[in-house]
Amino acid sequence: MSRPVIGLTTYAEEARFGLNDTFAAVLPLSYVHAVHASGGRAVLVTPDDPDTDVLDGLDGIMFTGGSDVDPGLYGEAAHPTSHVKPERDAAELMLMRAALAADLPLFGICRGMQLMAVAHGGKLHQHLPDVLGHNNHRPISGPKFGEHLVNLQSGSRCHAILGDTVAVNSFHHQGVRDAGRLLATGWCPDDGLIETAEGPAKRFTVGVQWHAEDSPDFRLFAALVAAAEAYRTVSA
Repeated sequence: MSRPVIGLTTYAEEARFGLNDTFAAVLPLSYVHAVHASGGRAVLVTPDDPDTDVLDGLDGIMFTGGSDVDPGLYGEAAHPTSHVKPERDAAELMLMRAALAADLPLFGICRGMQLMAVAHGGKLHQHLPDVLGHNNHRPISGPKFGEHLVNLQSGSRCHAILGDTVAVNSFHHQGVRDAGRLLATGWCPDDGLIETAEGPAKRFTVGVQWHAEDSPDFRLFAALVAAAEAYRTVSA
């Protein structure tokens, strides 16, 4: 039997292939590996020529990390540290809203969760050191990732998947200030920053602030694939 098909959004960036530089659709293979290791089949969704018809062949979709979400989307001027990709924002917001309308299983990682919050009327902290007074969520020296615990709300989907507390990695300078119509369900105990958000009325709408694809813990990916399998069965 074929695997559930999970779409993964990609970055449009300058990249080098051999001796040539070219503008390419790229994505760290860790995202793909996490989906495949969890029983899904990953396909890459590029930000060019966007249209919601790409969802027709998918059983679930993942919104990946990358550039900052444009603050203009939630009515604010950009912080000097903001690095935005308006074309990517526009393409992914269109896909996200269509996926939500179809109740397609949806998983957001880092930027993906931030975009989920903005799509649901929320707002972001544009530069966490200004708000929290530290760089622990994106270290400026030492290891690539920060590390901390996340406490999860009892009764939430993330709690059902991960338990009371989970140790996570961290690499982001923006964060969710207001989850909008999403339900915040997990927080960093050190500073209260929102770390998980969910659409409780949806089949599977989950966002996490950390880079779950860059860890050995694939429980969230397995939950996405299981939801995608159930979606495919119902939609058949």
